[in-house]
Amino acid sequence: MSNNTPTLKRRLKNRHIQLIAMGGAIGTGLFLGSAHIIESAGPSIILGYFIGGLIAFLIMRQLGEMIVHEPVTGSFSYFAFKYWGRFSGFLTGWNYWVLYILVAMTELTAIGKYVNYWWPEIPTWLTVLFFFSLVTIMNLANVKIYGESEFWLSIIKVLAIVAMILFGVYLLFSADASSSASIQNLWIHGGFFPHGFDGLFYMLAFMMFAFGGIELISMAAAETENPDKNIPKAVNQTVIRVFLFYICSLAILLSLVPWNQLELGGLDKSPFVIIFNEMGIHWAAHLLNFIILTASLSVCNSGMYANSRMLLGLAEQGNALKLFSRVNRQGIPVPAVLFSALLIFSCVLLNYFVPEKALSYLIYIVVAAAVLNWMMISLIHLKFRQTMKKEGVKTKFPALFAPFTNYFVLAFMLMILYIMWVQGFMLSVLMLPVWILILFCIFEFFKQKQS
Repeated sequence: MSNNTPTLKRRLKNRHIQLIAMGGAIGTGLFLGSAHIIESAGPSIILGYFIGGLIAFLIMRQLGEMIVHEPVTGSFSYFAFKYWGRFSGFLTGWNYWVLYILVAMTELTAIGKYVNYWWPEIPTWLTVLFFFSLVTIMNLANVKIYGESEFWLSIIKVLAIVAMILFGVYLLFSADASSSASIQNLWIHGGFFPHGFDGLFYMLAFMMFAFGGIELISMAAAETENPDKNIPKAVNQTVIRVFLFYICSLAILLSLVPWNQLELGGLDKSPFVIIFNEMGIHWAAHLLNFIILTASLSVCNSGMYANSRMLLGLAEQGNALKLFSRVNRQGIPVPAVLFSALLIFSCVLLNYFVPEKALSYLIYIVVAAAVLNWMMISLIHLKFRQTMKKEGVKTKFPALFAPFTNYFVLAFMLMILYIMWVQGFMLSVLMLPVWILILFCIFEFFKQKQS
């Protein structure tokens, strides 16, 4: 590559990376998707998020070892390509790209639901179109502008969660005898497992959706200042913080109002807003709705960023059109951003034709693609460690208890697929081998064209 060829710029500082990583994992899964889980699992949702957080942490450490060793464009698609072969890089990269197309669509759909809380007369598709345009413009700007926008969007939701936890603690300890607020609400209304352990077990697939943005930090590795120092710090601190946010916020909120008295209304309602509404604290409900909206906007913003960087990495590997490897003088892969945006635009159409079912369709498709993504990270990490061991290389940020934790993660992901199967989402599970076969056929076609 010529020295005059524009490339990505290392303009993301430690504070950007910390908030990008944290912000990617705090979105629809916590604020909107948890309503459905509370109905099925009751207070045991807290244990469920603990389990999900542990799995997320193990995956992040596996990924973190690789990206600290080599902070490159395309992240684990690059590692799959390098340590496992070209098809592995092709499969991993395109699956991740499609995954984040779906994540961005899911978050945009959720934004439409949040706006409907205030203005139910506004069509969801119109809200989706407005925020889609805003996110696309932000991603076509200088990467530092993206970093700043994501930093402030994430700051809003992180501070909001902290404030919500503190306000909830205040309400809990200042409640009088006539109030229903009590920490005993976590076990006195049918027990901690009101529907038995099955109620929690069969909701684990939904809970894993909440951690779907944890690997986003890897996409920013090639644009990060001092990756050796900043990435390990972000991996360790982010997962722990997200872990605490999910557990603490839900424990406090479910102590304020008995879970079985909440009129959650399914998948498209936020339990956070409902709880404060039922307590008569309407200003807090409105404020929370705004915060939750910014949370989804943040994840959507990061989703489009991840899409464009993965597409750029695929093009550099020869696994996508060369057009997508072009970067302008500001360090933005414009063709990759625009092509990703074009696919995300289909979300507007989905919300126009099936506004009531759009969110539930998207969440389970996202979980299936995410399971494949996480399984590939663990498998690639096994290949990576085999190569490092053979070459006698000692990495700077080793994963925890590998390879045992790799096999543990893989077994857990197979269990998630089983849960999806028995819960009536067989099509999502059956589509995985079909999807892999489709990608293999496309890969072979490209390979024949290039030979």
